[in-house]
Amino acid sequence: MDEQIIFSLLEQRNFKELKPILSEMNGADVAHILSEVDENDLPVVFRLLPKDLAAETFVEMDSDLQEILIRRFSDKELKQIMDELYVDDAVDLIEEMPASLVRRILQQADAETRSAINTILQYPEDSAGSIMTTEYVYLYPKMTVEESFAQIRKNGIDKETVYTCYVIDDCRHLLGLVTVKDLLLHSYETKVEDIMEDHVIYIETHADKETAAQMFDKYSFLAIPVVDSEIRLVGIITIDDAMDVLQEENTEDIAKMAAVKPSDKPYLKTSVFAIWRNRIPWLLVLMVSATFTGLILNTFESKLSLISSVLFACVPMIMDTGGNAGSQASVTVIRSLALNEITTKDAFRVLWKEIRASFLLAASLAVACFGKLMLVDNLLFGYKDYTPFTCLVVSLALMCTVVIAKLVGCMLPMLAKKVKLDPAVVASPFITTIVDALSLILYCGLAIALLG
Repeated sequence: MDEQIIFSLLEQRNFKELKPILSEMNGADVAHILSEVDENDLPVVFRLLPKDLAAETFVEMDSDLQEILIRRFSDKELKQIMDELYVDDAVDLIEEMPASLVRRILQQADAETRSAINTILQYPEDSAGSIMTTEYVYLYPKMTVEESFAQIRKNGIDKETVYTCYVIDDCRHLLGLVTVKDLLLHSYETKVEDIMEDHVIYIETHADKETAAQMFDKYSFLAIPVVDSEIRLVGIITIDDAMDVLQEENTEDIAKMAAVKPSDKPYLKTSVFAIWRNRIPWLLVLMVSATFTGLILNTFESKLSLISSVLFACVPMIMDTGGNAGSQASVTVIRSLALNEITTKDAFRVLWKEIRASFLLAASLAVACFGKLMLVDNLLFGYKDYTPFTCLVVSLALMCTVVIAKLVGCMLPMLAKKVKLDPAVVASPFITTIVDALSLILYCGLAIALLG
């Protein structure tokens, strides 16, 4: 449906025609429409939605719009929304809302939901337990297929998924799982214990939530059971929550790799002061660290000037190429670490691969550099100070810089991972600063040694 038609009907206050149009839309699409609606019209349009669609749309909305609606809701309307929310969505809502609204939200939730919310809130923020839901279908091993279907019909209506059912004992220990497909393909008299999968992959409540999210990609699951230290089933994590975690972690890594403190708000909703606060720490650190480059140049300036004036003209090229080479290696290794394609145990294999790749890359760049200096700078522009031997020294320094940059770029993330730091912290800006200093020392040392 064209958004212009919807906004036209809204402008005409033609709610009679607007209501059926919105009722046929997906919750995520309705949430997008509501994000463009004037704040005063927001509650009016939201009240046009059917109960189920209203809850689905509410979950998809930004926290600031949710807050506006909650403040405008009556207690009855708020209770209707809370009754339709899954537990994990209710937890997310409470974590986003100011303290002044949390009590009111909890008052409108039933006792069972409040208990489940409090249980999840007790887990650490980055743990698997913090993103699980306690709404799942469970069966017992002695149940027949017929009894299992009855159990699913009775309890599955308010569960987040019914396709995968978990088999537990009387103490809630996880014994296995069975899918609805398995149940459909067997006779009503078949026992669950005879068809269940008893080698279940699960995750503990205090495991990292990013590890849980990565398991979905590895095993192609729709849901993963979450157990406590005694392998008792306490909840499940569904794929939609895993996708949210991966998006959050990727956004955080990108921010760190760009030397920016991660923010939990969208860019357009982040204040100028918050942007300043997120960016200034790393900029200060990198600025101070970059002064070491100046100190190195000051140390060698007089000697390089006596040898050849063109040596200084090649400094930016040496530093930029080294920084780019280091960034390539670091980004590749960081991404592989994030996807569990490599671990710290693979450090020597990574190092050996990068050594071979760096020599091929360095040789190619050195040849190109020598050709450019001789053909363009010397012959085309007539800079006669670019003698063949000077160009050879610059190319050799570039070659060594690329090799060193690649090794630094691949090893620093591995080292960070080994000492329990986020590898993204030592990404591009930090590595570039280190490579700049090393490349200058190497370049100046080679030039003085070979040309002095």
